[in-house]
Amino acid sequence: MKEFFKNYKATLILIGSIIIGTILGLILKDKATILSPFGDLFLNMLLVSIIPLIFLTISVSIGKMKQPKRIGKILSTIILVFVITSLISVLVGLITTKSFRLVNIKDANNIKEVLSIEEEVTSEKVNFLKRTIDTISVNDFNKLLTRDNMIALIIFSILIGISINLSKEKGKKLLEVLDSANEVLQKFIKIIMYYAPIGLGCYFAALVGTFGGEIALGYGKTFIIYTIVSILYYFIAYTLYAYIAAGKEGVKSYWKNILPATLTSLATCSSAASIPVNTECAKKIGVKDDIADTTIPLGTSFHKDGSIIGSVFKIMFLVYLFNANISTTKILGVALLATLLVTAVPIGGGTISEMLIITILGFPVSALPILTIIATIIDPPATMLNVVGDSASSMLVSRIIDGKNWLKTKNSL
Repeated sequence: MKEFFKNYKATLILIGSIIIGTILGLILKDKATILSPFGDLFLNMLLVSIIPLIFLTISVSIGKMKQPKRIGKILSTIILVFVITSLISVLVGLITTKSFRLVNIKDANNIKEVLSIEEEVTSEKVNFLKRTIDTISVNDFNKLLTRDNMIALIIFSILIGISINLSKEKGKKLLEVLDSANEVLQKFIKIIMYYAPIGLGCYFAALVGTFGGEIALGYGKTFIIYTIVSILYYFIAYTLYAYIAAGKEGVKSYWKNILPATLTSLATCSSAASIPVNTECAKKIGVKDDIADTTIPLGTSFHKDGSIIGSVFKIMFLVYLFNANISTTKILGVALLATLLVTAVPIGGGTISEMLIITILGFPVSALPILTIIATIIDPPATMLNVVGDSASSMLVSRIIDGKNWLKTKNSL
């Protein structure tokens, strides 16, 4: 029993704080928002560390790689795993929404009336090439130091890591400085996590206290179906990925260590804020540092199982609402493209992708509030899948890079 408590002490404390926060939210309801600042404090302390964390972990991890071929192999494997798992996610979303009509005629009319939606078609065009360049690059260095340009920061960090590696002896001094800074930052995050039970408990109390009011009209059905799909995906898909990665031991190690990342994602609704905890969970599972430090930050911007499924739900909600006829191929393509443009921030970060859905598919701009409401009510389970999906993906990457015995090799070190 003592050994059990020792291994799961931090997780049990976090679960306890979440339960207490949930109870307070149910009792206090809207008044629970008074606790929100205490949750915001925890979230702010995590978010302030995200930019240096991404830069340092990726650049140091790649800079330390002694085998240049391993760099390319890891990055190409990550892309392969992300593409395959993203396609699985989008198919799950499509099959679900094709099986269950999200909006019936009565609810569709009510929603249009409440939001004063007219069925005009927008002719606005999206310049994909310009949007792509703006996403992967910035025109001033200080713009890299914001979460608005995380993809550009990740690419910059990868290139710096490769440059350090190519510089060999001359790059060692810079690598030592960055490595030292990374160690200090890890200790900073460790200090922050002492406050996690209070911060997450308060954040969850405020979330539960206000959550009920968001579910109205035809949105309740969407929320229920999405939540059920998320829970099934969480247990079935990631157990399968863990099994493919390392057999029964992989499943055991995954579920033994993934709860802290799960709880953090549910409470903060932020993939970015979950990076420190999620990276630590991946390493405890048995993923090597260079793979975990690369896969988790990259996954935060490029791999979002929950958001991809959510994008399909948003699209199909509009399809049923306006009785539109859109091809399956187009739905899949738009869902994947829109998700890649979602920044890793809390509720509200998907506005760009939602506008993309509306403009590409020709829905009225006045329908934007619909997608905003859907994004809000599905955000906790979507973020959960986004976060833990990266941990599961890091296991698959390990399987491909280090062979079928990667977990046993890691544990024997």
